[in-house]
Amino acid sequence: MKAEMIAVGTELLLGQIVNTNAQFLSQQLALLGIDVYYQTVVGDNPHRMKEVVDTARKRADIVILTGGLGPTMDDITKEVVAELLGRDISTHRPGLEKIENMFRERGIHMVESNKRQADSIEGAFPLDNEAGLAIGNAVIADGTVYLLLPGPPKEMKPMFLNVAVPWLKQHVLQDEQALYTRMLKFAGIGESNLEEQLKDLIAGQTDPTIAPYAKEGEVLIRLATKSDSQDEANRKLDQLESLIRSRLESYIYAVADLPLESIVVDLMTARGLTLASAESCTGGLFAETVTSVSGVSAMYLGGVVTYTNEMKHQLLGIPMNVLEGEGAPGAISEQTAALMAEGVLERTNADMAISITGVAGPTESEGKPVGLVYIGIAERNKNTVVELLKINGNREMVRVRAVKTVLHRLWKMLKQ
Repeated sequence: MKAEMIAVGTELLLGQIVNTNAQFLSQQLALLGIDVYYQTVVGDNPHRMKEVVDTARKRADIVILTGGLGPTMDDITKEVVAELLGRDISTHRPGLEKIENMFRERGIHMVESNKRQADSIEGAFPLDNEAGLAIGNAVIADGTVYLLLPGPPKEMKPMFLNVAVPWLKQHVLQDEQALYTRMLKFAGIGESNLEEQLKDLIAGQTDPTIAPYAKEGEVLIRLATKSDSQDEANRKLDQLESLIRSRLESYIYAVADLPLESIVVDLMTARGLTLASAESCTGGLFAETVTSVSGVSAMYLGGVVTYTNEMKHQLLGIPMNVLEGEGAPGAISEQTAALMAEGVLERTNADMAISITGVAGPTESEGKPVGLVYIGIAERNKNTVVELLKINGNREMVRVRAVKTVLHRLWKMLKQ
């Protein structure tokens, strides 16, 4: 069964508010086994709204409209749909009584336009609004289902979940299979390389399906299957996941939509390990990323941002003849990355410490190109590991990718 979503509101087109309803509805419809093929945003214009709804009903089984149910003159969603269906609009008496009672209890004068929120299309099932005043509508006409929902998410979400979904299950979805999904998250491999490893599975997919997505510094895959039960879905998803793991096990860090920093924090906390950091070109981004995780205080002791050579010398004890001067390795070097990690390890008494030094851009430094970054990881009673990275992208991309790479290397070391 196919659905199309139409978000109504000129404010959406102007970028004054973000259409978060679309994401929520897409996720919920997938759980019901309903495929979303199109999403449209249209302003509060009756002619354009009619065109959009008319197009949607020709290519979708379910047309879901959000917005335009309020009391003002530009709230015309019910009028537009009623006209297209050739139906009248009447007042839903329980809805009107709710509106009148609310104004009466608050001692506020109710203007006539507020009554419009109780309007209902002829033959529609009224969808109660537990968080607001405007009622929604569910209508079946000529084989197409129309759901009219309010625009504010705090009203739309409970109306959809508590009223519209039960109605859909009773009147529309008796034979639909639910969509079950599983997320695999990868680090240390790019989207194109990952796809190359799985291209035969992707090309031959039927059910379950494989959909790769790229985020900055990581890749995720969504596995999806339509099944009659969770057990049946798990059997199919387990089989496909096993195939993927046989090729890419070393890159998979989570089977849920969790960030890599959360996995690293959890692993170190569970093992009673502590971490410190010394950063240069990333300017504290590693510390910011790690400390965004709840419970990080159990394992992260702190960090320093030593942006200049003087700070590297004063705070981490790196000799100046390493940082500058004729024949010196320089601040952006394997030696400095190692000394940064070892310096912060010693000063914080942590179990592990990381360092990042490099050229984020926009111009080269010490005669070294943008994107050249050294990362170091020091551990107590072990040799310090330093890795050279050559990162493509602008200044922000270099910083983010350097941090993600450090997190991935930490994860691999912890797994081993």
